[in-house]
Amino acid sequence: MGAIRIASATLLGAAALSLATPAAAPAADGGGAHGSNITSFGFSVTPSTIAPGGTVTLNVTGCPSTATASSGVFNTVTISPNSSTTAQVDFNAKRGATYTVTFMCGGERGTTDLTITGGLQTLRPTTSTTTAPSRGVRGGLGGTSDGVDLGEIAIGLALVAAAGGGLMFYLRRRDG
Repeated sequence: MGAIRIASATLLGAAALSLATPAAAPAADGGGAHGSNITSFGFSVTPSTIAPGGTVTLNVTGCPSTATASSGVFNTVTISPNSSTTAQVDFNAKRGATYTVTFMCGGERGTTDLTITGGLQTLRPTTSTTTAPSRGVRGGLGGTSDGVDLGEIAIGLALVAAAGGGLMFYLRRRDG
């Protein structure tokens, strides 16, 4: 009988802890924040942030026919099946603006965002040096958060404590 109580308490505690943990946001595969953006083909714009006059790579996968990509900052381009092409962003693109890039494959439409930053993109040779890191990798949050919100942690701990207290109350009351 004691093993059943311990197992039940462990499962309820794990359930309460999982409810207190924030859910991971699903990754948007080739999509911006334009509602339902699920397509039978894959698409992407690389890089997603570019300076006016820069060149972006437009990639389409899983499209059996020729696809097109269009936006307000470059001319409409055609993309061969399962390949990529490049497009030059207009030099007069508004800095700081976000433009929608629309991919068409057959009758399907998918969109993603392209953000314009900075000034004219210049290509110049750069030199790089490799340096050893002074410290180890920052672990812990695994890159899922920009910072620690102490309020969320406190709320999560309070929920776990309330679940544990409720469980103890239930088990004590059941014995009587």
